[in-house]
Amino acid sequence: MLYQPKWSKAKKRLMSFMCESLHSRVDFQVINYRKAHDQLGRAVITVDKVEMLNMCTITAEKEEYYRERDIRIQLDDFTYDNVFNNRAIQEQAQEQLKTEGIYAQYDFFSALEEYFNSPIELSLKSNDMLIKILCMLDRRVGKRTLRKMKEFILEESTFVKDFYKLRCEAENIHSSQ
Repeated sequence: MLYQPKWSKAKKRLMSFMCESLHSRVDFQVINYRKAHDQLGRAVITVDKVEMLNMCTITAEKEEYYRERDIRIQLDDFTYDNVFNNRAIQEQAQEQLKTEGIYAQYDFFSALEEYFNSPIELSLKSNDMLIKILCMLDRRVGKRTLRKMKEFILEESTFVKDFYKLRCEAENIHSSQ
């Protein structure tokens, strides 16, 4: 529960980075399930009160389990006593989830931490989809930078493209996506 006691401060800081054109349309929420064993729940990014990205810990961990199982089937590796192999399989499963946009609440907090502690230029080049989404909403990313991104945005995930398009529309930039 990284941000549980200080989520309100983190949210205030996050909203301070929000571009003016989307400030009233985009919101971030953290919902904790008190009765869950780890009290983690989900983090949500909404646009016009519609969920755009739901980062549910239970869903992500369930999917990670299934991915690990599928990888073990592919590798025909059912030995669980090799810590190195177990970690490699887990990392491979986590990478698959991230490319598909399946995140847990703690992934959101990790991305937030990195985003807060990195210059915007570095965050824009991040491999983490969540950090790139936060950059698309950031007031420090201006119209000139958004226009320059037009050719590279085609290589990004659907979620990043959607937030890029949202930002371009809000700034009256024709993204033609």
